[in-house]
Amino acid sequence: MKLRIIIALAIFLFAPYLTHAAENDLGNFSADEVQGIIGSPVFFHFKDKKVSADKNELLNWIKIRPALKYSQSYNSEIENIDFQPTEDPLSKIYFRFTSQERSRYHIRISTNLSLNEENLKKYLERIREENRVNPENARLAFSEGKASTFSLSKDGYELNVDESFNSINKAFRENPLAKDVNLAVIVLKPEVTSSDIDRYGIKELIGQGVSNFRGSPKNRIHNINVGASKFNGVLIKPGEEFSFIKTLGPVDASAGYLPELVIKVDKTIPEYGGGMCQVSTTCFRAALNSGLKITARTNHAYPVQYYAPQGTDATVYIPNPDLRFINDTPGYVLIQTHIEGTQLTFDFYGTSDGRQTKLVGPTVTSRGAGGAMKTTLFQEVYGADGNLVRKSEFKSSYDSPSKYPHPGEQKITEKPSDWSNREWKEYKKANGM
Repeated sequence: MKLRIIIALAIFLFAPYLTHAAENDLGNFSADEVQGIIGSPVFFHFKDKKVSADKNELLNWIKIRPALKYSQSYNSEIENIDFQPTEDPLSKIYFRFTSQERSRYHIRISTNLSLNEENLKKYLERIREENRVNPENARLAFSEGKASTFSLSKDGYELNVDESFNSINKAFRENPLAKDVNLAVIVLKPEVTSSDIDRYGIKELIGQGVSNFRGSPKNRIHNINVGASKFNGVLIKPGEEFSFIKTLGPVDASAGYLPELVIKVDKTIPEYGGGMCQVSTTCFRAALNSGLKITARTNHAYPVQYYAPQGTDATVYIPNPDLRFINDTPGYVLIQTHIEGTQLTFDFYGTSDGRQTKLVGPTVTSRGAGGAMKTTLFQEVYGADGNLVRKSEFKSSYDSPSKYPHPGEQKITEKPSDWSNREWKEYKKANGM
């Protein structure tokens, strides 16, 4: 019985403190002071970033509660000196036992502020995601038998949530009216650095892919140049699955692309980035010839002249279909792209493990009306000992081109509703209209 009484008293005494265990108390303030704290934005600084938290944001993690404050020089404005600032019976017992009789005549209404730890950390996590600066890998080039850097690596950074939380807590404790608070960051290092070229093992050409875009419209040629540049100098780690879409990045006007015809569902329509399949097809051929394991590849809806021989193409469209393959060589693979005239080339450099690759086909297995066809292509990879390591089959089924407006042959005669006047003017100029 005695133990139960002790436990009950402990609960009575400490219940108010347990109620807000996830909050950091900042103290009691007057109405004017509270207005000064939350009435204007607080600015957070990290690196070259400046993020503001307005009143609505501040109220998400600064909690405001009425409070009573003892002041010896103040005569109580509370008529009921037995008032307890709670309706909870257990807390009332606590206040009854702990309040000194003399204090009841000098109680002043005040406002308590506290930082809600959970909400503040959620806010900082959102800032981190919205303001992260990703590191930039070094871009390499291969010439005269060795790799060199043509684009230096750059560190990135993101907000350090835990240290920034401590900084905000400290700043508000020291000065609740603080309006500028410096936050901490974590430096993000690039995977490929300018100083580590030798360790990547870029020693020799292991495969090459070539395609020709002769006869392409001006906008298509422009897009091919922009798209191919996104892959020049890219490194693929040993064991990494390469994604064409992920490496390519956004395809829109902001990335430098122009409107051009693309195959979409059952029609050919103008969109930014038309011509990217020339780049993906050339990349696919380089991966095939390098003996890499292809994990995702889709043929075009119908045979396209730019991708002859049919059966060696790879269509892409954000987010799918994608072109993916695995670097199953012992070292890194460096991609290098270049254009001469109307010929696009993808060179894959790395460390040869002695494998030999043989392509069988493509072979036309059937032909249909209007140019429809089916093809089969085999990739045979042999180890250094001459034994077959892997045999992959790539089947392609092409519909008749007559069912689709053909790229490069059809010109748009009316401005699409989602094009600006400037885009329409550029299209007509590029197509001699």
